[in-house]
Amino acid sequence: MTIRRLFVANRGEIAVRIIRAAKSLGIETVQAYSEADREMLAVKLADKSVCVGRPAARHSYLDAAGLVAAARTAGCDAVHPGYGFLAENAEFADMVESFGMVFVGPAGETIRRMGDKAAAREAAIAAGVPVVPGSQGRVADIDAALAAAETIGYPVMIKAAAGGGGRGIRIAETPDELRRLAPQAQSEAQAAFGDGGLYLERVIENARHIEVQILGDGERAIHCFERECSLQRRRQKVWEEAPAACLDEATRARICASAVALAESVGYRGAGTLEYLYDEPSGAFYFIEMNTRIQVEHPVTEMITGIDLVAAMVRIAGGEPLPVTQDRVTRTGHAIEVRINAEDPAAGFMPCPGTVERLSVPTDPAIRFDGMIYEGYTVPPFYDSLLGKLIVHGATRAEAIDRLAAALEGFTVTGLKTTVPLHKALAADPDVRAGKAHTRFLEGWLAGNPAFTSQKAAQ
Repeated sequence: MTIRRLFVANRGEIAVRIIRAAKSLGIETVQAYSEADREMLAVKLADKSVCVGRPAARHSYLDAAGLVAAARTAGCDAVHPGYGFLAENAEFADMVESFGMVFVGPAGETIRRMGDKAAAREAAIAAGVPVVPGSQGRVADIDAALAAAETIGYPVMIKAAAGGGGRGIRIAETPDELRRLAPQAQSEAQAAFGDGGLYLERVIENARHIEVQILGDGERAIHCFERECSLQRRRQKVWEEAPAACLDEATRARICASAVALAESVGYRGAGTLEYLYDEPSGAFYFIEMNTRIQVEHPVTEMITGIDLVAAMVRIAGGEPLPVTQDRVTRTGHAIEVRINAEDPAAGFMPCPGTVERLSVPTDPAIRFDGMIYEGYTVPPFYDSLLGKLIVHGATRAEAIDRLAAALEGFTVTGLKTTVPLHKALAADPDVRAGKAHTRFLEGWLAGNPAFTSQKAAQ
């Protein structure tokens, strides 16, 4: 292990998670924070901290040069980008490495290739991995998009070539909709990622969203099985679980093997996730993109495999080999994660930043809370609304859902609205319990549920 002092170039719950993993490895941590985040939990937990700018992310967490300068001044020999912000920014990774520090993640060249969704499709095709029918790379303009859509067939999904998190995505049912929605997707992608490039994919109706967790050392890769993330609102994940109950063992083996093959074909280093759409009636799966970073939902994989993924990616970045061989990666039971956001689900998921008056989390070895909050903490209004994730483990999926329902009853946070009521309702829903959800399920479920379709929410 060559890493002695790690710079955490992120905030919130993932910063807390990185610090805890680093401490388990005996690594000193330096936490970056904006002027709005002086009191955040990660600052309190880190060995040292440094202010990197004003509250707006562009002046702090998105200021690559400022972050690198802060890491160098603090004497750090490695930088962990977390997720979001600059985690999938190839220029940032290159900048970190150019100053003699280790970027905890893949090389900039790999991020460019796999972080660009259109380029990743081409890499998947070259590796023999099935992909959703779509455009040949990026579409240069609206005329090229219309021509590609005619070949693909409507409806088509307009997708940002860079970034993730559901931003820069629209679905067009007709050519007229494509003309109207493509500029919207382009503007959103440009604002979110600094890259307005788009490509098209055919819409797979009622697909399941499956993703495979991999670890690579630059030459070899292993998988840590898969997760299902089909419960989504506006293409942002709400509830994640592992393993995917909709897969039989033969399909699971094929999809995981394809992820390893693709990761090895691009010389992937670190933790990464390959995302697929699964068409349950036909049993076909299609690669859609790769996230070249740790995922929000990584804890469910940790719960069923016992592998500390964040510590593993730090070890790999520090020059150590893969932590285990593929034959030693096993899974036990079922895990579910729900995202606790500072939002009011009864009012159109309006953001609700405020001060945490009381926080109580159930204490049980089968229950885990990865959070960024504490009593008296004031949630700033400048960033993502994620407060933390409640994760449970059970011997079976049914047991895990029962444990989740009980954990949600015992989880208390007062002083601000959260999405806990949504998760309680989902845990009690017979279709969710039966595993019938798909990527379009939650939108329809919300529209038909009176508790989440108030007049205020509809405005």
